[in-house]
Amino acid sequence: MKKYWSFFKMRLMAGLQYRAAAMAGMSTQFVWGAMEILLYRAFWAEHPGQFPMGMEALSSYIWLQQAFLTLFAMWNWEHDILRSVKEGTVAYELLRPTDIYSMWMARSVANRLARASLRMVPVLVVASFIPAPYGLRLPASPAAFALFLLASVLMVLVVCSYHLLVYALTFYLTDPNGLMVLSVAAADLLGGAIVPLPFLPDGLRQFAQLTPFGSMQNVPLRIFSGSISLAQAPSVMGLQVFWIITLLSAGYLLTKKGLRRAVILGG
Repeated sequence: MKKYWSFFKMRLMAGLQYRAAAMAGMSTQFVWGAMEILLYRAFWAEHPGQFPMGMEALSSYIWLQQAFLTLFAMWNWEHDILRSVKEGTVAYELLRPTDIYSMWMARSVANRLARASLRMVPVLVVASFIPAPYGLRLPASPAAFALFLLASVLMVLVVCSYHLLVYALTFYLTDPNGLMVLSVAAADLLGGAIVPLPFLPDGLRQFAQLTPFGSMQNVPLRIFSGSISLAQAPSVMGLQVFWIITLLSAGYLLTKKGLRRAVILGG
């Protein structure tokens, strides 16, 4: 365990060096978040009673979405891992006295935390000073905030577990680009990236909440904004745990089988 923790810290420190990229991304997220809120406000002003979320809750959802974008974004792939499997350089990883799957997980979590930590604080601070109902509001209670933090940890594990499953499937595909594109499209629609899940039709919303995508950003952001109540939180977080175990198990088994059948050129 110590070696994986050391590797995690190394990747985290390496990711913290990209401050210029974080500043550029931060400015984009401020503009995008403001545009989204103004767009929703136009619809809310016409029919506020038909909105499934209050304007304050929706604004909090959007600002949190922008602040923690790199934590749950499905397009945030580890291309070095994909390239190593496709080109066969994954053989070098097998020479180390470590479990390759655990190393991939440590790397994925560290990179996401590093990218998010560089930009989330300024976005949250500025959003908290924007007047209601367009700014970031505090959770309804300390209990809601604690559940938000726990659900955020589970969310990162769900996202990374899903990514590791895609990396494992790369052993069986000639080109993983198609699978990656489909994964991003499904996550954007079913995970609440395009619109929060309460805005989807009932049938599609219920289906989305049962998929692993519905256990990603949808859960912590809606707990914070109050769209998911304290009574509902244990069940949706239990579903997060289910998907973590399922995805990790499937990815681990596929990786082990893929490594046994892999053919490394020159060896």
